[in-house]
Amino acid sequence: MTTVRIDQKIKEEVVPILADLGISLSEAINMFLHQVKLNNGILFIVKRRENIEIEDGNGSYICEYGHVHDYSKIDLHKIEKEAKEKKTKHIQMRKRW
Repeated sequence: MTTVRIDQKIKEEVVPILADLGISLSEAINMFLHQVKLNNGILFIVKRRENIEIEDGNGSYICEYGHVHDYSKIDLHKIEKEAKEKKTKHIQMRKRW
């Protein structure tokens, strides 16, 4: 058996919700711990992080999940040109039908 300290106010707010779901507070805590084990971590973001812009002049940034979005290697003009070509081909195909 383990003792867990829980803020009284949040406990009072959560217990009725859990009761409506047919789950005790103890069961909810055990469910949470099992999910941590199964997922090798917590299923939600715990700390607040903001996008960090990389000063490369291309709008590259590091997102809240820590992934680097490097736009310095992307040729935006080429992407725009390809998108316009696809749209033109699509319109031409529709006209044939």
